[in-house]
Amino acid sequence: MIDETVAEIREMQTHSSSVVAVKAARALGELLDREYATLDEFERDLDHNTGALRRANPSHASLHRAMRAVADAVIGTAESVDGGKQLLETAIEREVERIETGKREAAANAARTFEDGETFLTHDYSSTVLEAVEAAAVDGAHMTAYVTEARPRFLGRKTARTLAGMDRVDSHLAVDAAAGYLLREVDPDRVVVGMDCIVGDTLYNRIGTFPIAAAAAEVDVPVVVVGSGTKVIDDGFRFENESRPPSEVMLEPVDGITLENPAYDATPISLVDEVITDEGVREF
Repeated sequence: MIDETVAEIREMQTHSSSVVAVKAARALGELLDREYATLDEFERDLDHNTGALRRANPSHASLHRAMRAVADAVIGTAESVDGGKQLLETAIEREVERIETGKREAAANAARTFEDGETFLTHDYSSTVLEAVEAAAVDGAHMTAYVTEARPRFLGRKTARTLAGMDRVDSHLAVDAAAGYLLREVDPDRVVVGMDCIVGDTLYNRIGTFPIAAAAAEVDVPVVVVGSGTKVIDDGFRFENESRPPSEVMLEPVDGITLENPAYDATPISLVDEVITDEGVREF
């Protein structure tokens, strides 16, 4: 299960960083069924596997923090293999609950900010943003959503389809390059996006977020970021971007062309008006 989860994370088969962290934490439950001759052997295996899961996507702050928290709760604390396994089981459940609660409460806080008749633009795929929109719709708000498709993996299409399945939500899909046009011509009330993480004065989110935020600032449309407070990092984490396979951009290689396919970009927090987490709303 751990090896399969590492592979899934590397291939980005799961789109939500919170869901990735939960899957990784639960995958460590495999160690509870393994036999160990000594406590040292158990701790080495735990350290190896939390490290492997963490390195599967070094850009995910939620994954990084969850794996560190589980390892720190067990390694050097237990007095026996059985005791270590009990600590591991408790740590896994604690981290899963912390991540899911943070995500759920962030979505609830964001849901309360949506107004009836609101038009917003969003990018890529954020399960927390979708949960917030759905909760607002259930409470009676009618909304119009414009979604950019998030090339080259087109996760925005999944967002648009999900929104289209919600009552009281009018869903529109556009190519990424149309974001500036939509911000001028549609004049949405705000841009609402999720986050991979915020480190210091920089928001890291899926590629394409920065140009949307910059264009929104130019036409005076507020930018709101939604996500668990565990993704806001002050220290102890260095974001590492990743290059996705060139085949996502062009199936056949072409001589003389170097294909660039970064997964994330960096948006200055100065372009963000609000960050909504489980801890409340922070304005900039």
